[in-house]
Amino acid sequence: MIATLVQLLLLAATLVLAFYFLTNRRKARAKAGVKLGFVLFIIAAVWAVLRPDDLTVLANWLGVDRGTDLLLYVVVIAFLFTTMSTWIRFREQELRYARLARAVALQSPVLPAHEVADEETATK
Repeated sequence: MIATLVQLLLLAATLVLAFYFLTNRRKARAKAGVKLGFVLFIIAAVWAVLRPDDLTVLANWLGVDRGTDLLLYVVVIAFLFTTMSTWIRFREQELRYARLARAVALQSPVLPAHEVADEETATK
């Protein structure tokens, strides 16, 4: 029962992070939240390295057998978050490049080669 509760909490945390990340991508608060989450993750990692027994106690309190298992769950969620962040960022960058290419194409149209030759002969 307790292990199921931990699994539900981890899945809920993953879904909440994904929803928050997808809906608040451009807002300054979302960017600040990502930075804050990263700092908290670093602090937790340092704490887990310096005091591994505390991590085991926390894992047991949450219904997980070992601290390493809990750490693995957290790393998997962080990996999913990072992967999703990178995918979204690349997708947004591709859209920006496409918009830029369209704007450049509309500002300076390139004439086909046969029209360029026709214009040069007409001006002579």
